[in-house]
Amino acid sequence: MTTTTTPTTPTTPTANTAEKTGARTDEAAALIGDARERIDALDDRIIGLIQERMAVSAVIQEARIGSGGRRVNLAREMEVLGHYRDALGKPGTSLAMTVLELCRGRV
Repeated sequence: MTTTTTPTTPTTPTANTAEKTGARTDEAAALIGDARERIDALDDRIIGLIQERMAVSAVIQEARIGSGGRRVNLAREMEVLGHYRDALGKPGTSLAMTVLELCRGRV
């Protein structure tokens, strides 16, 4: 007994799906939707970690200022910039600058 299979063709996504994802097939739209949900969850975790970092930075700044030191330790900030740059390349430096800005001067 021989069976013939018909080739499957990608299904055309609904207009709403195409608008939301830019995908041209339902399969791609589903993959994109799932990946975006994961990205949203990762973003929520990243935001939470940055908020935690801000709180820890405030503790450090309070201790440093309370002991007569400066609000910012430039040598430490250079270490942080280097760490991000080494891990993420040149854009990492910009990201580190933003993180440092968020964490400075909250005291």
